[in-house]
Amino acid sequence: MRQEEQIIRTEYAELMQKSYIDYAMSVIVARALPDVRDGLKPVQRRTLYDMHELGIRYDRPYRKSARIVGDTMGKYHPHGDSSIYGALVVMAQDFKMGMPLVDGHGNFGSIEGDGAAAMRYTEARLQKLTQEAYLADLDKDVVDFVPNFDETEKEPAVLPVKVPNLLINGAEGIAVGMTTSIPPHNFAEVIDGVIAYMKDPDINTEQMMKYIPGPDFPTGGIVANKDELLAIYSTGTGKIRIRGKVEIEHGKGGRDRLVITEIPYTMIGANIGKFLNDVYSLVETKKTSDIMDITNQSSKEGIRIVIELRRGADAENLKNLLYKKTKLEDTFGVNMLAVADKKPETMGIVPMIRHHVSFQFELATRKYRTLLAKEQDKKEIQEGLIRACDVIDLIIEILRGSANVKTAKACLTEGITEGIRFKTAQSKKDAAKLRFTERQADAILEMRLYRLIGLEIEALMRDHEKTLASIAEYEEILGNRGAMARVIIRELQRFKKEYQRPRRTALENLGEVVVEEKKPEEMDVVFLMDRFGYGKTIDVSTYERNKEAADAENRSVIQCKNTDRICIFTNRGQLHLIRVSDLPFGKFRDKGTPIDNLSNYDSNRESIVLLTNLASIRSGKLLFGTKTAMLKVVDGSEFDVAKRTTAATKLTEGDELLLAKSFSGNETLVMQSQKDFFLRIEAAVIPEKKKGAVGVRGMKLGAGDALCELHLLKENETKSVEVKGREIALHRLHIGNRDTKGTKK
Repeated sequence: MRQEEQIIRTEYAELMQKSYIDYAMSVIVARALPDVRDGLKPVQRRTLYDMHELGIRYDRPYRKSARIVGDTMGKYHPHGDSSIYGALVVMAQDFKMGMPLVDGHGNFGSIEGDGAAAMRYTEARLQKLTQEAYLADLDKDVVDFVPNFDETEKEPAVLPVKVPNLLINGAEGIAVGMTTSIPPHNFAEVIDGVIAYMKDPDINTEQMMKYIPGPDFPTGGIVANKDELLAIYSTGTGKIRIRGKVEIEHGKGGRDRLVITEIPYTMIGANIGKFLNDVYSLVETKKTSDIMDITNQSSKEGIRIVIELRRGADAENLKNLLYKKTKLEDTFGVNMLAVADKKPETMGIVPMIRHHVSFQFELATRKYRTLLAKEQDKKEIQEGLIRACDVIDLIIEILRGSANVKTAKACLTEGITEGIRFKTAQSKKDAAKLRFTERQADAILEMRLYRLIGLEIEALMRDHEKTLASIAEYEEILGNRGAMARVIIRELQRFKKEYQRPRRTALENLGEVVVEEKKPEEMDVVFLMDRFGYGKTIDVSTYERNKEAADAENRSVIQCKNTDRICIFTNRGQLHLIRVSDLPFGKFRDKGTPIDNLSNYDSNRESIVLLTNLASIRSGKLLFGTKTAMLKVVDGSEFDVAKRTTAATKLTEGDELLLAKSFSGNETLVMQSQKDFFLRIEAAVIPEKKKGAVGVRGMKLGAGDALCELHLLKENETKSVEVKGREIALHRLHIGNRDTKGTKK
C-alpha cells in the first residue's frame, strides 16, 4: 500500500536561513579556509595527495599537469578543473609561496602577472620537502581517512604535515562573511619558534617574536612598521606596511637612477604594470619633472625596474614621492583565520603554533603505536623462529610424519599429536609440549631451509636484538612525553638544516615618508577648448602669435594662471572643477585631452552653461537663472571648494539651469519664454542667496510655458532677437517688476 504524502509546513525565512548557514559553513570548512593542522585548503590537500598516490615523487619524472588535475577532479575534488589547476600553479610559484610544494616544469606564470600555460603543456612533480614533511607516514595510520564525494575512494581528512605550513606559506581565502590573509614566514625561524614553544609551552607572543620576528615575503621588500607586529601577532589581525627596495645608482654626468630591486608582496602580478602607469601619471600630471625614463628590466634573475633621472634631481625626495604616490609602499591586511576543531577561528601566532604542536604529538603517537605493533608482531615471529631452530629436528619429524599442513599446525600450536607418525615415543612426548602461536606456526611452516645456516641464525638473533631495542625505544617514546618531544624536535632540526634559506624581508621602523613637493612656478597661460571638448593650455606668447586661428577654432579661450582652476557650470546645476596644472601644456597644434577625462563632467548627460576660471569669479557675483524662471545671485567665493564636483545651485524636479554669468548689478535681465512672453527687470532686484538655495521666481509663467532664453544686458548694450519673423529689440523693452507675467510679443 502506497504511503500517503505529507505536506510539512515551515517558515520560509527559517528554511532560507538554515540553507544559507549550511552553505556558508560548507564554503568555510570545505573550500575557502585552510586547516590549522596542515595549513592547506581542501583543493591543495587533495592535489598533493593525488600526486602522492600517482607516484609523482621528487626523484621521478615529471607528469603532465592535465593528468594530475583530471585524476584529482575524478577522485577527490569535483569542483572544476580551473580551481585545481589554479591551486597547482600557485603551489609551484616561488614568488607566491614561502616554500613551494610543487616542482613545476614549463610556464607556470611570472611575477609580472603572466598566466600559466594551459595544463596540457605543463608538467609537475612533488618537491622533496613536500614528500618528506607533508606526505610521509601516510602508511602508518597517522591520520584518519574519509570517503570521497562518491564514496568510491578514501582520502586523508588532513595531511600529516610535520612543519607549520600555515605560517611558512601563509594563506589567502575568501569565504562567506569572512576572509583569511596570513603572511608567509621564514622556514628556519618558524621551526625555531616551534622548538621554543615545545621547550616552554608558557611562552608569550613577545618571547616568541625573538624567534619569529616578522613575516618573510618571497619578494623581499621592507616591513616598515616593525613595532606594530607585536599587536598583530597577539591578536591575529592588523596591517603590515611593506615597501619595495630602492637603490640609487650614480651615472655619468651627474645623472642618477633609481633601481627597484625588490617589490612589495602585494605588487605581484598586474600591480607591477599599474606601478609603471602610476609613475607615468606622476610625470604627466607634473607631480615631478625629475623622471626622464622608466624601463622594466626584470628577468628570471629578479626584479629590476630602472627610473632614469634628470641631471641634478633630488633622488631621495623622488624615492619618497614613489612611496607616497604609488604601490611601492602598500599595506598587507593580516587576518590569521583558520579552521580549528571544525570551526573558523582567528588566532595569534602562539595559539597557531600550539595547535600545530598538538597535532605533531597526535601524529607521533599514532605513528609510534603503529610501529610498536609491527615490531611486536615481528618479535613474536622472531622468537618463534629462534625457538624452532632449537628444536628443528623435532619440527622436521612432525612435518614428515604429518598427513597435511593442518595436522602439522595443530601439533605446533596446541601439541596435538594424533595422526602424526613419530620415530620415538620421546619425540611424541616432546611434540605434545609445543605451544607456538598462530603467527609463529605460520612462519615456521613457511620457513625456507637456508634459514638453518649458521650465519642466517646469527642474523636472525641480531634482528631480534634490534627488534627488542626498537620496542623499548617506541615504548619509551609513547610513555614519556619528553622523549616524544625530543624525537619531534630532532626531525624539525633535520628539516631546518636541509631546507633553511636566508631571510629576504627586512624588518624596520620607518616613519611616514615626507615629500617636499616643489610648487610650480606661477605663469600666465591660455586655456583652449575646441568644439569636441578637448582642452589644453599654451603659453601667452604662442596664443598671441596664433590669436586669430585660436579664437576661430576653439569654443572657449580663457586667459588664466597655471595655478588656477577651470569651472564648468552645467545645465544640471553641477559645478565641475579642473586644475589648470592637470591640463596638458604644449604646442598650439597639440590635440589636448577630453575634459571628461580630467573631471566628472559627462558630455553625454549634461551640457555646459558657463566655462570660466575660478580666479575671475572668486571675488565677484554670479547670476543664476533656470527654465522655471527661478533667479538668484551667489557670491563667487562659494565656488572655491576642494571637491572636484559640487552642486552649483539647487534645482527642483524637471528644472534646468539656463544662465550662469558674472554681473556687476548695473545690468538688466530679459526673460524670454517658449510662448513668446518677455519680461525685462533690473538685475539689482534679484536677491543674493547661498548656492544651495533654489532662488526666487523672476517671472510668472502660464500653464505649459517655460523660459527658453535669459539675456543679461549691460548698461547701454543693444541686442535684438527674432520672434516669428519679427525683430524684437530687447534693450527697448519696458523695465517691469519681478514676478510678473511679462508682455506677449
